[in-house]
Amino acid sequence: MPVPATPTQVFEQLIGQISSGDPSRIHELYAEDARVEVVFAPGAPRGIQGREQIRKVFAQLAEGNSLGLKAEKVKVHQTADPEVVIAEFDYRGLSSTNGNEFTVSNIQVLRVRDGLIVETRDYHDHLALAVADGRVTDLAAVMLPHP
Repeated sequence: MPVPATPTQVFEQLIGQISSGDPSRIHELYAEDARVEVVFAPGAPRGIQGREQIRKVFAQLAEGNSLGLKAEKVKVHQTADPEVVIAEFDYRGLSSTNGNEFTVSNIQVLRVRDGLIVETRDYHDHLALAVADGRVTDLAAVMLPHP
């Protein structure tokens, strides 16, 4: 029986698929009942529950994605909990919408059990991503209360 991938190896697979521009199989890295919490996400939902929902969200993101993302400066920190790693990294990218080049800092906390992601807490700079893609007005509309 093969040994399950370590949390660090699973994170490397995750970031590799995102950086490749083809996230179509990314959901396979998640457990059936996995939970993704995008802590600073503007608007709702901030949580995604289950592999099938994760697949749908990544498919929607890929469909409307105008940001080519490549992970750089990746640092993975081990924790006292053998299931948990904390990853710091930058996304460097280019917006196909407006030609803006950008760098966005990120932190992701992953819990991996038996080689599958069971939980993540993602901390992305959504404002920097919106600026890069020219969507600041859209972001403001989601974040500011309407009269």
